[in-house]
Amino acid sequence: MTLPAATACSRLIRLAAPLAPRTLRGRLSLVALTTAALLMVILTVVFNTVVGHRLQREADDELRTRAAAVATTVDTRGGRVRVLETVNDRLLDTNVWIYDGTRLLERPPGTTRTDAVARAAGTLAAAGRRGCATVGGHDPVRLCAEPVPGPGTAAAIVTTLDLSPYRSSARTMLLGSFALDAVMLACTYALTRLAVGRALRPVRTMTDQATQWSAVASEERFGARGRPAELAALGASLDALLDRIRAVLRHERQLSGELSHELRTPLSRIVAELDWWSSRPRSEAETRATHEVIAEAARSMRTICDTLLDEARDGQPTAPGTAEVLPVLHRVVASLDAPGPVRVTVTGDGTPLRAGVRTALLERIVSPLLANALRHARTRVAVTARRTPDAVCVEITDDGPGVPESFTPLLFQPGKRADPGDGHGGAGLGLPLARRLARSAGGEVSHDARYRAGARFVVTLPAG
Repeated sequence: MTLPAATACSRLIRLAAPLAPRTLRGRLSLVALTTAALLMVILTVVFNTVVGHRLQREADDELRTRAAAVATTVDTRGGRVRVLETVNDRLLDTNVWIYDGTRLLERPPGTTRTDAVARAAGTLAAAGRRGCATVGGHDPVRLCAEPVPGPGTAAAIVTTLDLSPYRSSARTMLLGSFALDAVMLACTYALTRLAVGRALRPVRTMTDQATQWSAVASEERFGARGRPAELAALGASLDALLDRIRAVLRHERQLSGELSHELRTPLSRIVAELDWWSSRPRSEAETRATHEVIAEAARSMRTICDTLLDEARDGQPTAPGTAEVLPVLHRVVASLDAPGPVRVTVTGDGTPLRAGVRTALLERIVSPLLANALRHARTRVAVTARRTPDAVCVEITDDGPGVPESFTPLLFQPGKRADPGDGHGGAGLGLPLARRLARSAGGEVSHDARYRAGARFVVTLPAG
């Protein structure tokens, strides 16, 4: 293909693109219509070609039959060619030429030697063999030459036949074929649209259901039972997509709840300091102390947001770091408001303890556990840190009522509380958050079910 032709084709495609149907139903119908049209054009051409050859063969057979009838009136005995007179010689002489070699013996009445048909007849007779030819354009005439056997003679009979009736029949068949093709194409298009529409109806229904279910986070499933293979595969794909959407929504809700849970304590400190400061006039030193408390709480809130968002952003293991365990534990205990009768102790095993996590992450792991212990303890909370061969363990123990045995399997599930009506605030998110953050750093948070004098939680983290 030359460059101008390729450019013209590309322009034609660009011009036709906006006219293409926008729906799958319309495109499939158009493809079926185009394919059917191409097939019908080929079949119509083949059919009419075969019909044309058949009509021409019938015309040739009729001409040869007439030539054989005329040959019975030609006498070639004695080396001479003579035409015998018969009763029906006028019928036999109609459109018949009789030659002796190149010499014309008889010709149809009203014709001359200069007629195109007469010249063609002479050419066929001079050839001395069987043959046919067509003369004329708008009103064609078919000629066939038939040699007359005889000793020492070259007699030949040429008969003619007007092909106008045959051409008229061929045109009628061609027009009939076109009309039939148009009807067939219209039926094909209509039936294809109907069939494709019925076939795509389940897909449209599934699409509407998927849109509705994804909007309301429904637990419905499409499944594959009772569906064709293609729709079963589509249903499986949509189920997987809906599962991912539900997981994202759950993750967003969980993250929102965790942020709210963790930000509650520093925000409460800010509100309390502002209420205390605004209750009566304060000295400059008291105002400066209030500002420092508020600034520290704000920094804590920023650290909480950064830590939780970094962990939730990509779900990958937390970046390594090191943290001094005992200073972090003392700082967390100091930031929490312990009830009056509850005494908190922080002890170590006498060796430098470093955990292989960032300081902010360590704070976020132990803060929910300490807050939970302070919420349920009666008189004491003990925080003990110790070193193991390949890890650092932090045990948080309280002398409260402990965890009910029936609630132990649900202890680390988000939103679950042993007694929602116990009068303690909380949303049941602290313990699941602590375990998730510890696992993101390669550690673990577990509950010691064998401890009966209250509750004991053990934090295990990689050593730094």
